[in-house]
Amino acid sequence: MTCPVRKFVDYAKTEAVVAPVFFKRTSYVKPSKEIFLHPPKMLASHLLRNRPLGKVLGVSGPAFTSHVKYSHTNIRVPDFTDYRRKPSLDLYKKNRETIDDRQSFTHAIAATGCIAGVGFAKFTISTLVISMTAAADVMALAKIEVKLSEIAEGQNGTYKWRGKPLFIKHRTPKEIATERAVPLSTLRDPQSDESRTKRPEFLVVLGVCTHLGCIPIPNSGDWPGGFYCPCHGSHYDASGRIRKGPAPLNLEVPEHTFVGDDLLVVG
Repeated sequence: MTCPVRKFVDYAKTEAVVAPVFFKRTSYVKPSKEIFLHPPKMLASHLLRNRPLGKVLGVSGPAFTSHVKYSHTNIRVPDFTDYRRKPSLDLYKKNRETIDDRQSFTHAIAATGCIAGVGFAKFTISTLVISMTAAADVMALAKIEVKLSEIAEGQNGTYKWRGKPLFIKHRTPKEIATERAVPLSTLRDPQSDESRTKRPEFLVVLGVCTHLGCIPIPNSGDWPGGFYCPCHGSHYDASGRIRKGPAPLNLEVPEHTFVGDDLLVVG
């Protein structure tokens, strides 16, 4: 049997052939100095730098391309000429040169508004003040005259004055002495009997409780000859001073004048 290698060698002597050559590695060769390999160029960066458009800077971001158009010739610029005032149509004039013409109309509108506002305020205030004044029938009773002889001793006369009840009490000598002997330190609203009466025998007070505006009852309550408010239990003495109950103040004494011996004018 013929050896295949032998046959191949004989054939190579007469014909050109290409065949792999195998070498047996018996040892390793150590380089005399260290070899540093430069990193290979990135294919994407190499392609970008060699594009026909020239050098392109690569940045990180969304993976899409954009095109910028620096010349816009198909956009219509808005024209506000119709809305501008005549003094400001000339673009070459400064603002301070046309400020008087531009603001004259604004000043006229502001002045007109101020005049109208003053007139409206005057009308509103006048209407409010008139509505707060007393009615004609109340003004007619601003002053009343009372004959003292009509009120018997120990009795109380009730009248209407400015829409409120008016009490005129003809006090007895005992009631006068009792009220003038009361120490002021025992009173919630300290007032002497002399300061509340111009004539000792006649007490003039408004019949309105100082607690919540109820009408007290004359000649009733815990103090003889006094006043009692049944709404919340306020007691007043014969001088109209609060002595018991929730009322904080004494009964109000209106302005009054004695004319002669038999006439009282209230108001």
